[in-house]
Amino acid sequence: MPAGNGAAAPPTSPSSLRHRLALPVPGQPISTREFSMDRRNFLLTAGTLAAAIVARGATAARFAADHADGAGGPPPAGETGVAAFAAERRFAHLPQGRIAYVDRGRGAAALFLHGFPLNGYQWRGALDRLSMHRRCIVPDVMGLGYSEPGPGQDLRAPAQARMIVSLLDRLDIGSVDLVANDSGCAIAQLLLARHGQRVRSALLTNGDTEPDCPPQAVLGVIEAAKAGTFADSFKPCLDDKDLCRRPGQLGGDTFTFPGRLRDDTIDMYLAPLAAHPARSNAYGRAAEGNPLAGISTALRRVKAPVRIVWGTGDTIFKPDMPDYLDRLFPNSRGVLRVPGAKLFFPEEFPDLIAGELRTLWGVDG
Repeated sequence: MPAGNGAAAPPTSPSSLRHRLALPVPGQPISTREFSMDRRNFLLTAGTLAAAIVARGATAARFAADHADGAGGPPPAGETGVAAFAAERRFAHLPQGRIAYVDRGRGAAALFLHGFPLNGYQWRGALDRLSMHRRCIVPDVMGLGYSEPGPGQDLRAPAQARMIVSLLDRLDIGSVDLVANDSGCAIAQLLLARHGQRVRSALLTNGDTEPDCPPQAVLGVIEAAKAGTFADSFKPCLDDKDLCRRPGQLGGDTFTFPGRLRDDTIDMYLAPLAAHPARSNAYGRAAEGNPLAGISTALRRVKAPVRIVWGTGDTIFKPDMPDYLDRLFPNSRGVLRVPGAKLFFPEEFPDLIAGELRTLWGVDG
């Protein structure tokens, strides 16, 4: 995600908001290329479509009121909250450091890889819906969340992939179903390319690809991290949660409904990064370069089924990348586009993600 300058944005008109969220224009049909699906996928995403249709004709005031719902309140009924998730957190002592992770459920394992600057809490909704079908493993990657990398530990994506393999070995897990978002997609593709025999299936959402890694929006983060100032961006958002929800900040740029980003969720994501500025800057510097360069040859040999679910409101990654992935993987299960959804939509739409995964895994709801 890009680092903002903290300036307040001007009021958003309905037309500009529609453009930013890639919502349909009144009177114009949704193209089949943008949102093509069979009856199953239509049922799974009907809620997302309904939200888009409502939003299309809403006033800016209605949007503001809708987005503000639940920002400072408790988590929705049945959803794992911050305290409960923290209580589940375990630590694995690996060669790379002390790695935080959550391990919930039983049976075949599923591995969930979060984005930047989030941590494993991003996947709480998916765990609530899927832990009866899979043993869900949700690590915090090194440099983010509550993992504690060793001194001088390499934080680049290939090293993260090696850490994941070490974690799976420590937990005696032979193979996994992969689920990834944002920077987690780079790690996932490295695992697919180098440890394909350990991946039964993969669901990839908006994230890094060989032609778009790192994305243009992250270049400013890299430069700030190299200057030692990137970690300074977190404290203002912790002090003023409304700032965090504005355009140009974490919530406004990467969440479809930033007003629903709760105060304690912001603390969960940003507090450990602000508390360890050297580590956070090191993670930002590690984003320089393209760890996926040349990986396409190996990915074309991947046998596992791969499903792509992509939010069309994302302004971080290029909009044609889901089609690139669909062509790349020989056993692609196609692309589902989610109209208006921004980068971190898997956190916001857990029912959609859970439904897609149950279908990919071949299990009943």
